[in-house]
Amino acid sequence: MGKFRLTVEYDGTKYSGWQIQKGGKSIQGEILDACRDLFGSSEIDLFGAGRTDSGVHAIGQVAHLGIDTDLPPLKIKYGINDRLPSDISVKNVEIAHPKFHARHDANARSYIYQISRRRTAFGKKYVWWIKDPLDAGLMEQAAMKFRGLHDFRSFTDESGEQTSNKAEVLHSAVYNYGDLILFHVIGNHFLWKQVRRMTGVIVEVGRGKLDLADINGFLKTKSDIPAKLTAPPSGLFLERVYYRNEELVYTASPVIKI
Repeated sequence: MGKFRLTVEYDGTKYSGWQIQKGGKSIQGEILDACRDLFGSSEIDLFGAGRTDSGVHAIGQVAHLGIDTDLPPLKIKYGINDRLPSDISVKNVEIAHPKFHARHDANARSYIYQISRRRTAFGKKYVWWIKDPLDAGLMEQAAMKFRGLHDFRSFTDESGEQTSNKAEVLHSAVYNYGDLILFHVIGNHFLWKQVRRMTGVIVEVGRGKLDLADINGFLKTKSDIPAKLTAPPSGLFLERVYYRNEELVYTASPVIKI
């Protein structure tokens, strides 16, 4: 069986997330259906690097595809895309090492969250519109509080798949692009809902309803407050997945301009 590395982008608005689950359409399911039709086989392995939640988007999701085929990467790319809905697109296909695993081999993942200062007619599905005035300077200071290795139990829900609530945030910053404020975060891995709850806390600091000291408290003692502040999935994008020998990029630009 050959193995290929896929880079995928998608609008997650209509989907229950990356991973196949009962009762909902998933990104993984749509790609698998396209592959079964293209290759005429059900003997297909497809694993993604990150299990994005319902409604979350991606511009750089990575997946590995295991299939017995003589088709070259370019024909695989075109063949899958011809069979996918318009809100999912395979950007690149390349031959991968037989032991490559999209999830287990990943060293880091990068997310961008887009916050809008204004109502937008075109980008509503890709931002979180905040009506209140926001202090981007305070939001940047809040983002910096998350850097390093922390216990993020206040920023996730209990899950049988999570063996630890600790995660290392390698980069956490806020960028001001006029009507858009971007929260950019890179970590070795992320817990369920972690990025959206970090975003919600940062926004409350920007509103002036939380202090920077509150973040220190959330990282030291379990609190229910971040869960109540969970940002909607609409503004969140899986930007990139990093593998061995790939240098981290500490800058971010708007994914969808408004």
